[in-house]
Parts: sequence; C-alpha cells; structure tokens
Amino acid sequence: MDARALAALASNPGCRRRALLDGAGVDKGALARALGAPAPFGQSQFAHQRGNTFEARVKADRGALLTQLLHERLADGSAAPDPDTIATPDLTAAGPQGRTARTALALREATAAGRWALFDHPMVSLDVAGSPAFLEPDAVVVHPDGSWTVIEIKSFPMVDGAADPAKVGAAARQSAVYALALERIAAHLGEVTEGPEGKEDGVAARVRHQVLLVCPKDFSNLPTAELVDVRKQLAVTRRQLSRLTRIEEIAAALPEGTTFDLRLTEDGRTPTRPLEELTAAVETVDAAYAPECLSTCELALHCRARARAEGAVESLGRGVRGELGGLTTVEAVLAAALESGGSEPTGDPAVDTLRRAAALRAEALATAARPAEAVCR
Repeated sequence: MDARALAALASNPGCRRRALLDGAGVDKGALARALGAPAPFGQSQFAHQRGNTFEARVKADRGALLTQLLHERLADGSAAPDPDTIATPDLTAAGPQGRTARTALALREATAAGRWALFDHPMVSLDVAGSPAFLEPDAVVVHPDGSWTVIEIKSFPMVDGAADPAKVGAAARQSAVYALALERIAAHLGEVTEGPEGKEDGVAARVRHQVLLVCPKDFSNLPTAELVDVRKQLAVTRRQLSRLTRIEEIAAALPEGTTFDLRLTEDGRTPTRPLEELTAAVETVDAAYAPECLSTCELALHCRARARAEGAVESLGRGVRGELGGLTTVEAVLAAALESGGSEPTGDPAVDTLRRAAALRAEALATAARPAEAVCR
C-alpha cells in the first residue's frame, strides 16, 4: 500500500474488498481491465516524467531551494537556513524494513544535531489492519528546534497562489498518512538529547501539523509553495484506519482456494482466466461502493455496475443512504413512496418523508398538466 491507497482506504473503511486487495498487493488496475471496467483515471507517462523533472529541480543543491521556501512560508522569525550546513543523510539500506530502520535512526541523529536536514524519499511504516504498509514521502525536513515537516511535491500548478481545491485536498489526505507514520517514530524517540553526548537538556521530536505543498508556479517550471494544515485529515485518517477489519479476518472468511490471479500469458499482458470465474472470485469479498470511489479506486466502475444491478441505494451516495434508514434498495424506496394510503404516518421518518415528497410531486405534475387558461382562472 502507498499513501494514496491508504488515504482512499481511510475515506471508505467499510470496503473489505479494497482492504483485502490492497493488503495482498493485487494490481487493481489490471484486475479492472480484465473485468471489462478499466479505471477512468491515472497519470500519463508524460505527466509522470514532468513530475520527476520538477521534483529533481526542487531538491537540487542539497535542498537549498526547498528549505528556503519552507522558511519563507513559516515566517516564524527564525534564522534562515544556510545551504552549506543543510544535512542530507544517506538513507540507503537493504529492503523496506532496513530503510525504515535507517530512516528512524537518521531522524534521531538529525533531531539531536539541532540543525536543518533534508530527507529525500525516506521510508516510514504504518500498521494497517494488522499488516505493515511501507510509505515513501517525497521529502521530510528536520528543523533546528527538532520538529519535522512533511514535504509534498506535485506537478499541478498554483495559479495566482491558488491550486485546484480537489487536488490540494487529495494531497492533504496523502500527506496526513505520512504525518501519521512519522508521529509513530516521534513517539518512539521521545526526548532526544541535543548537542554533545551527556548533555542533560533534550528536545522533543514532533511532527508539525502543517505540510509544505510545492507546485509549479503559473504553469512554469519554477516552484512555489504553500503551507497546508492537515490536522483535520490526520484525525479522520487515524480514526478510519483504526476501524478497518484486520486483513487476516477478511481472508479467513473467503472460500478455500479463492484467488485473484489473472493467469496472464507468457508475455505478462493478456489475462486468460474466464471472466465469469474472475467475477465470482471478486464477488466473494463485500464492497462498499460510493460515488466518491470513482476518483480513488481502480475497481470503482465494476463496483458501481454491480451496485446498480442490485438496485443498492449506495450508488446514489452516502448522504442518500444515510437518510433512507432501513430502505436499502431503490425498489424498496419506490414501493414505500408510492404505496397507497401514503397520507397516514407510519412511524418511520424516511418512509413518511418519501410519501410526502411523492404526494407533492404528483400535485405539481397535475398542476402542470392543466391548460394554461384553467390555471389562470
């Protein structure tokens, strides 16, 4: 799982299907294509290359420009970072576990040193439904006071100091996942001794709740940045991830021999597994579809088609689903609204509201059907 997947999963913790597929490392994009419902989103190769080029430019010269942007946006009166003194720890290690341990050690050392440090693609981990997820932020900056700031670098532009709110929101949710993982490290480190060994005074490692979002300025390749407060996203992500069912429990409930293998040909491109068999395997795990899934999950079109075929009210949105109470299908909603004797209260607020709405609709249609002259009289 990456941070984008975790942010999407946290926004819909009731979807056991996504939790299992992400936890098992299943390629949901390939699975969706094999099911005949390819994902409607994704980044082109050109956009990916442009993003990598922009990120390399931002991090050039030991992150001098990046730390300068951060210092300017903070405007806290502290001394400006000296490019020659910015530390760039080596985070190389074997495997994700090794990189995670190396990152934690380097964070401790940089915090104790009490100076600016730039961590380029550190590795952090987060426990998700009983399984470890290894995450790789674009960058993390350690401040002289021992605090840490998550840096998120995106290729979408900031025009006149403002970016697309939807994209900023997605970046904030993704950054909140990184901040949550870093909070685990900070809590483990506790108070770090600052300065020479043996000095009693220490500094508490902490993660700042404002992340630095770096984007191109006005469609150019010049970087600009803004601070984004992610406290709300942190609280939501923390709460939602705690509600996830353990992946082991989901897997244990599956029929013996269930697999999502596409049985690709030797070239690794063409699936050979029968569509009916693959669909049956996917349907063994419950989904919790909502229209918001269309922008975050590769399987959204497949799940939407199934929800519509079953007449599930979830396809109309979570708000509608919450208002309808025990009415779980469109057929049940229509039956409740159009049932004869609808003027009598039933004790069910949802049914009473539906019947009142149906009566008002019928009255409006009857009025519209009258000749204009009759209405004028």
